[in-house]
Amino acid sequence: MPVDTAEKTRALNDTLALNPLDAKGLLRTFGLVGIWVIMFAETGLMIGFFLPGDSLLFLAGIAASPVAKEIVGIQLPLSWMLLVTPICAIAGAQLGHWLGARYGRPLFNRPNSRLFKQEYVDKAEYYFNKYGPAKAVVLARFIPIVRTFLNPVAGVLRMPAKQFFIWNVIGGILWTDGIVLAGWALAKQITNVIPPEKIDSYIIPVTLLIVLLSALPIMIEVGRGYADRRRSRAMAAPRRDDVA
Repeated sequence: MPVDTAEKTRALNDTLALNPLDAKGLLRTFGLVGIWVIMFAETGLMIGFFLPGDSLLFLAGIAASPVAKEIVGIQLPLSWMLLVTPICAIAGAQLGHWLGARYGRPLFNRPNSRLFKQEYVDKAEYYFNKYGPAKAVVLARFIPIVRTFLNPVAGVLRMPAKQFFIWNVIGGILWTDGIVLAGWALAKQITNVIPPEKIDSYIIPVTLLIVLLSALPIMIEVGRGYADRRRSRAMAAPRRDDVA
């Protein structure tokens, strides 16, 4: 078999065996186009909630840094990343809002499966009602799963398209470019801490840790809101019993 054919076959096999949850593998295989497609799918299609948006964005920032090839194995242009990535995330969310406004609650009338659970919709609707439309649209960007389902929920609940677009743009830019720039800025520090020969073993855990820390304040706020809701329900239960 000619060398070129063998290499093409090997590349095809690697692509077919690619784990969709492996942010580094996705980045090395599909580059910028992969980032843009995943940003659109995760925010616009309800089946895209499982995609590794946060870790992919952070690694994308590393891939645009001076030490990109040492850590990720490829070099990507930062300018195109900062320009097009938020556009794709914003466009995906707009699609989600349009679908919710167009089809209403029947959009969610489906049995639970590996790719859909009614509780995802319930959580998104809770955050929407708890924090109000504007704050919910921005905060949801930093919460996996919720950022996928809140957009159609906003459409179902008739959030005005103009208002949604404004806060969608703000949240989309903060989320995508914020995490990309964090990866770009911290890339050199990562190579100072982790030896080059051990990068592959540590880069994904380090990436997930940094993303988790960046979203921690939002997660704490959401946790407090959930606790308040449970407390309110617990206090309301005895009153209903007394009335009965």
